[in-house]
Amino acid sequence: MLSETYKTMSHDECAELARSIMAILDGWGLNAKQLASLLALPKGTPTRALRRYREDTPFPNDSKLYERVEHIIGISDALRTSYPHNPPMAALWMKQANKRFEGASPLQKIVTEGLAGLVSVRSHVDCAYDWKVNP
Repeated sequence: MLSETYKTMSHDECAELARSIMAILDGWGLNAKQLASLLALPKGTPTRALRRYREDTPFPNDSKLYERVEHIIGISDALRTSYPHNPPMAALWMKQANKRFEGASPLQKIVTEGLAGLVSVRSHVDCAYDWKVNP
């Protein structure tokens, strides 16, 4: 689990992880309020804190946050595998209506449902993860 790995990572590695996650979420087109909510950051997290995560500040050591980060990484990796020669297609896929989500886009699913939405989208794009949780 990433929250356990996080404990052994250096400050620089943790800051790089935060930058990477913020880049993924920025690529998906989330606004500041959606970012804070999706990452389970405390309500009212200032925009400047989000900017710091993009620069050189690690995320807080919070198991709920790192559970979500794990799913974001899983979704991103699965989309990179699905669209290896066309990275912009991954962001487009996140924004398109999808029958699996009753016409909602995967992005709408994760924004409205949080962790449950992340798990649902990850299960859809990452068959290895889906097999693990639904044997």
